[in-house]
Amino acid sequence: MSIVFERPSLWQRAKPVFGGFDGPLAVAVLLLAAIGLVSMYSAGYDHGTRFVDHGRNMLLALAVLFVVAQVPPQKLQQLAVPLYVVGVLLLVITALPGVGITKKGATRWLNVGMVIQPSEIMKIAMPLMLAWWFQKRESQLRPLDFLIAGLLLAVPVGLVVKQPDLGTAILILAAGVYVIFFAGLSWKLVIPVLLLGAAGIAAIVIAEPTICQPGVNWPLLREYQQHRVCTLLDPTKDPLGKGFHIIQGMIAIGSGGLSGKGFMQGTQTHLEFIPERTTDFIFAAFSEEFGLAGVLTLLAAFVFLIFRGLMIAAEAPTVFTRLLAGAVSLSFFTYAFVNMGMVSGILPVVGVPLPFVSYGGTAMVTLGLGLGILMSVARSRRLMQS
Repeated sequence: MSIVFERPSLWQRAKPVFGGFDGPLAVAVLLLAAIGLVSMYSAGYDHGTRFVDHGRNMLLALAVLFVVAQVPPQKLQQLAVPLYVVGVLLLVITALPGVGITKKGATRWLNVGMVIQPSEIMKIAMPLMLAWWFQKRESQLRPLDFLIAGLLLAVPVGLVVKQPDLGTAILILAAGVYVIFFAGLSWKLVIPVLLLGAAGIAAIVIAEPTICQPGVNWPLLREYQQHRVCTLLDPTKDPLGKGFHIIQGMIAIGSGGLSGKGFMQGTQTHLEFIPERTTDFIFAAFSEEFGLAGVLTLLAAFVFLIFRGLMIAAEAPTVFTRLLAGAVSLSFFTYAFVNMGMVSGILPVVGVPLPFVSYGGTAMVTLGLGLGILMSVARSRRLMQS
C-alpha cells in the first residue's frame, strides 16, 4: 500500500503571504495610485521621464509596503530605538561643517555611498520611537513621561529646522504630536496651545502692513521664511516674483470650475504657468483639468484612507500598535492638508508633496513604509483571530 501526498497548489503556498491584508485599505491605496498616475501623465508626459519614473517609484513603494506588511508589529517595536538613534546621528553628521551636501542653500543630504536625506528616516522613526516609549510606560504614565517624549521629539525637529527644511520638520513634528496626543495628553494642555497659535496668526494678519515692510526682520525666522509668510498674506505685492507660485496655483484651481477643462486640456499647466507642476503644485494642475468633481473625489479617497487607518488603530491589540497606526494614519492628513493648503493660498509654500500624486522617489518610499506599517498592524490582528 502506498501513501500519496497531494502537492499544494501555488495559491495554497502563497495564501499565507497574502492572507490578512486589509482589503478596504488596499482599495483606497489603489484609487489614490490611479489618480496619481493619471495626474502625472497629464502634467509630466512632456517633462522628460517623469511619468515612467513616477510609475517605477509606485512599484518600489508597493514592494516596500508588501515587505513591511510581513513584519510582525513586535519586530517593528524592536526596531524603534535603533532606527531613531541612527536617524538622529545621521542628522547630526549632516549638520557638521563640510560633511552634509548643500543644494539651494539647504544642507539636507548625506553621501553614505549613495546620497540620502536623513530627515526622511525620522518621518517613520519618530512615531515608532514615541509609540515604543509610551508602550514601556503604559502602566505608570506621569507628566514627566510626556515631557521626555517632548524632548525626544524636539531633538530631530530642531535639527531638521536648522538645515533648513520646514516642510519635513512639520511632518515629523505632526507625527510625534499625534502619538503624544493619542497616548493621553490632557485637553487642558492642548487647548491653550491652540488658542495661543490662533492668537499669533491673528496678530500677524492684523500687523501685516507693518511687519512686512522692507528692512523689518523677524526673530527666529530666516529671511526666505519671512518672505513666504508675507507673500501668503498678500501675494499681489510681488506677482511676478515670490507671489507667482501662489497666484498661478489659485488661478489654475479657480479656472477648473465644476467639471474641469478635461484630461490634458489644462492651459495653465501646459503653457508652463504653474511652477513645479509635477511636484509640489501638482494639485493645481489636477484641479484645473478635473475641477471640483475631481477634487471632491480625491478628498474622498484621502478621507477613506485616513478613516480606515484610524479604524485599524482602534482595533489594534496593544498600546504600541494603536499609537503607531493612529499617528501614521493622521500623517497622511498632514501631507494632504499642508500641500493642498499651500497650493490654495491658505498656508505658506513649503516642500510637502501630495501623497501618491506628487513626483518624488524618497517620499513615495516613505509612504510605502507607512502603509506597510498599517497593513502589518491589520494583518497581525486578523491572523490572531483566525
